[in-house]
Amino acid sequence: MKIEYEGKTIELNEKKTIKEVFEKEIASNPNIIIACKCNNELVSLKHELIEDSKIELLDITNKEGLRIYRRGLLYVMGKAFAEIYPEALITVQYQLTNALFCEVNNLKMTEENTKRIRNRMKEIIQDDLAIRKVKMDKEEAETFYEVTGSNKGKLQLYAKEKEYVSLYYCGDYYNYFYGVLPISTGYMKIFDIEAYRNGFLIRYPSMEEPSKIGEYKENLKLLTALDDYKKLHRNLDIHTLHKLNKVVQDGKIREAILIDEALHEKKIAEIANEIVKNKKVKMVLIAGPSSSGKTTFAQRLGIQLKINGIKPVTISVDNYFVERKDNPKDENGEYDFECIEAIDLKLFNDNISRLLKGEIVEVPTFNFKEGVKVFNGKTMQLKEDEVLVIEGIHCLNDELTNSIPRDQKHKIYISALTVLNVDYFNRISTTDSRLIRRIVRDYQFRGYPALHTLKMWDSVRRGEEKNIFPYQEEADSMFNTSLIYELGVLKQYALPLLEEIDRKEPEYTEARRLYDFLRYFETIPEEDVPKNSLLREFIGGGVFEY
Repeated sequence: MKIEYEGKTIELNEKKTIKEVFEKEIASNPNIIIACKCNNELVSLKHELIEDSKIELLDITNKEGLRIYRRGLLYVMGKAFAEIYPEALITVQYQLTNALFCEVNNLKMTEENTKRIRNRMKEIIQDDLAIRKVKMDKEEAETFYEVTGSNKGKLQLYAKEKEYVSLYYCGDYYNYFYGVLPISTGYMKIFDIEAYRNGFLIRYPSMEEPSKIGEYKENLKLLTALDDYKKLHRNLDIHTLHKLNKVVQDGKIREAILIDEALHEKKIAEIANEIVKNKKVKMVLIAGPSSSGKTTFAQRLGIQLKINGIKPVTISVDNYFVERKDNPKDENGEYDFECIEAIDLKLFNDNISRLLKGEIVEVPTFNFKEGVKVFNGKTMQLKEDEVLVIEGIHCLNDELTNSIPRDQKHKIYISALTVLNVDYFNRISTTDSRLIRRIVRDYQFRGYPALHTLKMWDSVRRGEEKNIFPYQEEADSMFNTSLIYELGVLKQYALPLLEEIDRKEPEYTEARRLYDFLRYFETIPEEDVPKNSLLREFIGGGVFEY
């Protein structure tokens, strides 16, 4: 068989694992090779090569490699707790900046017991213990769960598409993880664990600097927004995928949907009340990452402002791009339309300042084909009972509106901050939820296939990391646009789009991961989604205009 790797072809006459074939390459790599892609499928280093294959070795400078590294750390952490504090009830809650926040419901994490866990994790890693993937057919698994009383990975039993149940073993310790794990405990040498709030943080390296623990930045406002939603869904007992599926199977999903939507309405009303209460505020600035639902949020906020006697007036930052010839370029020589220097800040601030004084202002319309601003006589004037509403990626950055006093601005950060977990050790990524939303919306309203969306996603994420996330704690209000039930609705739109992606495409790996993940969800009928729901921005059929 022929094995392709970095433009070279290796001839194999017998079955071998990837680790055996690429032993020298793995040993000589400056970063730890943790897994690989085999014909664009994510596999462990123990994967046996039995056919012609194209191989890509992965370290943690790769997003898939970093995911596996994080899973490996959680696995080692779980083993350490099982040995030292076996009764501890741990939930992996949120991914923060280069850290995972885990709660412990029945054990106060102190410096002393955190140190014990840290030291045991280091010992487990130092011992480089094998991690084995064990598969059972459904009948064997039913007996296993009946005998052990364990719930680890039990949701696999109820997944109709799965023919078997798998668990990862290290000695006598076992746990379930959705996705590939390292082949042994020795791969996760760079980490730290520290007591935090009612649990602890597991810190790890970043893709940019894989040789050291990444910087951690505390985001208290973000954590508060996440906690609000987590508490509600804990009280409703809908905080894991299994519990959500049970609600659907029991025919109780409509009530859960109404409660979720009511929470959105309550939070939007609270933000509107905050804006109205501050008499100095004349500008509302809204920012959030891709597919957060900014357009629907702005329209629903507008309704709440009108109830309070304030009329929202929108102005588009997109009409204030600099002339194309003056637009900055990125490192590849392409126009960078996302950097703040792409905005004509002088003209934008002049227009905003004059509007806030009540003056009549002629505003531009940007001709994207020609790359120039056009003044065609369109004017604006802000009345006493009106407030400017501006939505854009730079809205939390004071540089965008540097001529406007801070007390005249109310900044809002919105994002789909997922609080649903697969189970207690497997969280659902906020980024994955937004990506699935975008895949569906891009196809529904822009005619783009899922492959196009996946190709663009890394670039979108880089823009968010640079232009949005650093400013999120500057917000006066935060709004969580996630809906606990949304993936059950989006599933029926996304699955056929993901299935279209050919195995030969590099994006197949990500498409397959999302496809397999979505199949765990029970389908939730689209007709159960209210017409004013933020989810309608992605699936259509709503009452708002986009």
